Amino acid sequence: MTTTGEDDESTQTDYEIAQSVETDPIVDVVEPFGLSEDDLELMGEEKAKVTLEAIERIKREKDDDGKLVLVTGMTPTPLGEGKTVTTVGLGQAFNQIGKDALVAVREPSLGPVFGVKGGAAGGGYSQVLPMEDINLHFTGDLHALTSAHNLIATMLDNHIKQGNELNISVNQVNWPRAIDMNDRALRETVVGLGGDVTGVPREDGFILTAASELMAVLCLADSIEDLKARIGRIIVAYDEDGDPITVDDIGATGAASILLKDALKPNVVQTIEGTPAFVHGGPFANIAHGTNSLIADDVASHLSEYLVTEAGFGSDLGAEKFMNIVCRFGDMEPDAVTLVASVRALKYHGQEMWPPDLDELEAEDVDAVERGLENLDKHVTNLQKFGVPVVVALNRFPGDTDAEVDAVLDHCRDELGIRAAESTVFGEGGEGGIELAENLVDAAESESEYEPLYDIDAPIKEKIETVATEIYGADGVNFSSDAEDDMERLTDHGFDDVPICMSKTFHSLSDDASKKGVPEDWTLDVNEIYPSAGAGFLVVLTADVLTLPGLPGEPAAAGMDLDSDGNVSGLF
Repeated sequence: MTTTGEDDESTQTDYEIAQSVETDPIVDVVEPFGLSEDDLELMGEEKAKVTLEAIERIKREKDDDGKLVLVTGMTPTPLGEGKTVTTVGLGQAFNQIGKDALVAVREPSLGPVFGVKGGAAGGGYSQVLPMEDINLHFTGDLHALTSAHNLIATMLDNHIKQGNELNISVNQVNWPRAIDMNDRALRETVVGLGGDVTGVPREDGFILTAASELMAVLCLADSIEDLKARIGRIIVAYDEDGDPITVDDIGATGAASILLKDALKPNVVQTIEGTPAFVHGGPFANIAHGTNSLIADDVASHLSEYLVTEAGFGSDLGAEKFMNIVCRFGDMEPDAVTLVASVRALKYHGQEMWPPDLDELEAEDVDAVERGLENLDKHVTNLQKFGVPVVVALNRFPGDTDAEVDAVLDHCRDELGIRAAESTVFGEGGEGGIELAENLVDAAESESEYEPLYDIDAPIKEKIETVATEIYGADGVNFSSDAEDDMERLTDHGFDDVPICMSKTFHSLSDDASKKGVPEDWTLDVNEIYPSAGAGFLVVLTADVLTLPGLPGEPAAAGMDLDSDGNVSGLF
């Protein structure tokens, strides 16, 4: 794999860098790792899905799993700190030091792509390719999920219109429509208007496809049979007696499964340096578990010495869910965790004036960096509670000074006593992550004693209080009367012996987005608890969480264009 561009890297956009790379056929990329052309469903030369038959064969033939490295982060700034670019760069770096490594990340959603964040395929010289396809329609997984979700919604409303044999309460329908676009105008809607011929009027709304329980189900299912079982037990409404109505009850399981049968197969592409990368699934990291699919992790771990995967948001959300939910369901244990930090984020948490001016974070301020280290320290301490070695990856930006970088690395090594390394994989690709990869090899080969934070059979309230106090640093939990009723009802229905999925702002360790650093003297407010029965966990709402974001004042879409030759600009 070679680059053909001659422009200085500092002047090239992510798209231009991606276009300068001559990719290899995906068949050639995966062949050294044990996948043949017969194991793939090709979608052009650069993209493929791995067949379910191949996955079963690989699991039978290869008993040993590779080392699992989880990439997570400190509490980020609104601009993000580079978890995905670190994940991709690490996969490349492992291969550069002679370790067979694969990468597994989530699929981008069109909402964020055209909204605030832009593309989500890594960046610079640590990208997954073809980046424009991955960020847009890719292999159609998001479209299939949207269709399956809305089919269930359609059949639910049709059942109500055609006599409502199940006695569904129209005021207790909790399965909205879905759309893969940040369209705030659709958050709250009314359906069924127009008389008897149209349907039964009721309040409704839309969520982002990534927020659908179907996305979580797809990412946790390990076979078609498991997929169907999970879809069938999704609760879509309640009847007049308060009993749950499922997808099975309205007869939609088979049809929804048909729409998702190809989406279940993991997608494989390549990084800029030719490292195979599984890009599959994309659940939210607050109302769901926030990682790529278990089926992709499973096959990748059987094919490689090292698998690098990523958890969404900061470690208080993504990594906590990975440890307490994903590892339980996937029967796996991380061998090491990479905690991504940045000088920018540390200064953000160390600002004496609030709110901070993001532009001010570009100026050197070692004192602010040192004040912000308390946030990093809390994340390190949290991760160590799971018994897994932690390595800090300082994602270096061009404006970071040596004094700022040294302050962070010295603190980690001398005061925290943990491994830490500077990462420059954005500008240098795998070469910029070699020191980090070497530290992770040492960490992954050291003794690990992974253990979830709470007992799965503990009462619902105890599990919530454990996460709130141990991970977030709350003094305690205040449960609303509705939440108390929810816990009683869920226990009666047998939903008390499953993991909990805490829905909380990612802007703070607390439930108040304005509180930075490590907030003290606060109580977590729990407003509602509901079952994500298909996924297999309870969702705990601690604040208002937008399941359908809106576009910002200057959406990324406004800067995108397509020229007469079909070249894309503005997709980053």
